[in-house]
This record gives sequence, C-alpha cells and structure tokens, in this order.
Amino acid sequence: MRRALEDILVVSLGQAVAAPYATQRLADGGARVIKIERAGGDFARHYDTVAKGECSFFVWLNRGAESVVLDLKNTDDTALLKRMLARADVFIQNFAPGALDRLGLGSPALRAEFPRLITCDISGYGYEGPYRNMKAYDLLIQAESGLASLTGSPAEAGRVGVSICDLTAGMNAHAAILEALIARASTGQGSAIHVSLFDGLADMMNTALMHQRYTGKAPARIGFGHSQVVPYGLFKTADGEIVIAIQNAREWENFCATVLQRPEIAAHPDFASNETRAHNREALYCIIDEVFSALSVAALSVRLETANIAFGRLNGVADLLSHPQLRTMLQATPSGEVEVIAPAIRIAGTSASPRPTPALGQHTDAIRQEFG
Repeated sequence: MRRALEDILVVSLGQAVAAPYATQRLADGGARVIKIERAGGDFARHYDTVAKGECSFFVWLNRGAESVVLDLKNTDDTALLKRMLARADVFIQNFAPGALDRLGLGSPALRAEFPRLITCDISGYGYEGPYRNMKAYDLLIQAESGLASLTGSPAEAGRVGVSICDLTAGMNAHAAILEALIARASTGQGSAIHVSLFDGLADMMNTALMHQRYTGKAPARIGFGHSQVVPYGLFKTADGEIVIAIQNAREWENFCATVLQRPEIAAHPDFASNETRAHNREALYCIIDEVFSALSVAALSVRLETANIAFGRLNGVADLLSHPQLRTMLQATPSGEVEVIAPAIRIAGTSASPRPTPALGQHTDAIRQEFG
C-alpha cells in the first residue's frame, strides 16, 4: 500500500530530539527526509554507544533520513541548501532563535522566496517574550513549566524519565505539518509553523493550572498515584504489588461490591464521588490496604477481572523487554541491525519496514549531484 507522504520532501536542520522526532514520523509516513548535519554531526550521535556502537537516541529518532554534511557559513553550501528548499515541501529546524535569520535562512525570508514551502521552527520558549533567548533543555522545561512540581514523591520533586518536553514538541510539529499540507492542497500556499517546548508542556498543565487559579491550591505531589482521581495507584498485596485505576461511578461501585466485597462503601458520604474520595484518600486507602494485604496478586487479579476493573503491574524496563504486548522490528544502522520498538501508528494495509539510520554524511555526494 502506498504511503500517504511518499511525494513529500522534507529538509531538516534538526538536532537532538524534538525536530528529529517530527521528521522520523514523517519518514514513517513515506516522506523523503534529508537531514543537514555539521561536520561533527548532530550532537545526539554521541550521547551513548549502546546500539552496537551507535547512539540509541540517534538510531531511534533518525530512521529514514538521508544525512548530508554542509557548512552553512560556506556560500556554495548555502546555495545548495536553497536549491533543495526550492523543491522541498517542508523545512524544519530547531536552531537557537535568530541563528538562521543571520544566515538569510529564517522562515520569513524562505516563505517569501518559496511561497509553497511549509516552514516549522522549534524553539525552547518561543520567538517572543523575555525567555526567547534562554537555553531550553528538557530538564529545564520540566522545571520551568511546573511539571516537575507534580512529579516525584511528596518529599522530593522528580523528572519524568523520558524527554517528554522534546517528544511533545516533536508530536506537535508533526501534527501541525500535516495540517499545513492539507491546507496547502486547497490554497497552494505554505505555512509558517512555530512550536515551542514550553508551550507544549504548559498546555499539558492546564488542569493543574485551573486548580491553582480557581482554588488557590495546586494538585499535591503524591508519587505513584493521581492527585485528583481516587483510587488510582500502586497498592501492596500479600505477596507483591498491583496497580489499579478507577475512572467512573460504575467502576467504583463494582470495585466496592466485588473486589473489596463491601458494597456499602460505594455510597458512603466520604467516598461516594471522586471528589470526596480525593478529600478522604487516607481513610479510603486504609480500607483498601486491609483487603489487599490479605490477598495474593493472583487472587486479587481474579476479583479485579470479575469486576472489570483496570489493573496492571509496575514493570521495569527489563519487564518491557519481554512484555507479550510489545511490538519490535529490526532497523538497519551503519553498525548493523538493531532491534527497536515498532512505530506506535499502525495503518491497515501497511507494515513497519523502516528505512535505515544514516551514517554521518552518507548521502552528501549523491545529494550534491542530484541538486547540482
């Protein structure tokens, strides 16, 4: 089956995580992605060497790209990039604000020269405001956005263990580019897109911010649980641990009747609604702990399944490696095939068959010849 983006050419000056994650998704959709790198390569090539000598970040994020080494301070290389952009559909970059403007490659100039081109700029805090020139790595955005204040134990704030800010920015960029391609099909005109790491995380903080704004109090940091949905979290059993999640009144009633075997608790004034359960969390969890501590994980699982309650295990990465639901695939790299997790998006009639991760400058000569 033909991929939807097979006629789309993407030129990327993206490095690290955010921009490459967007181009990876475009490449998975069939787009041709040309990645421009400096002589030393994208610095994300050098975070580690665990994937058979290659960097795990780079292997994952840059599959399907063609690597071209250019020196943008060289007028001939800049002219080559311009010839590429004249044929491109999308240009994506995550350099520091103003860096490409000084080279004559900023989005306003490119959009004026190539009206059909879709430009996508990714920054830390945006191109306006007092933080526009601040360096913005994932850790800093987690801290500045308030996310870290909700993550971790009651005693200590924590960082989400993956690059959630960069990945969110990459997903937002991917979605916006697809919208711009649809719009261009109608208007014939490209679009100027701007995505920032801070905006993406701030958007995800909406419910917490509303609590702060309208109650004067932010949600509490409670470790492996939920500050607003109760019961929701990790509980000990007679021989292990189990994770449960109650989302609505029907599940709550089933939980009390079948799992706790105390149906009267469902209508108790202290626990009848999610909001009252959140206010009386400690009292409720004492009741749950009393029941769960007398049951094995296996016996409790039977009750949870019977009541149709969502539950799971607190797995480690080693458990994920052997998880029966995990889908993987082999991906070619300069150092050999690496087993990676298959793309999250599945489209009927297509299969996960990734293009290779490129070596630094692997396609430079071919691109120079193709684009004159």
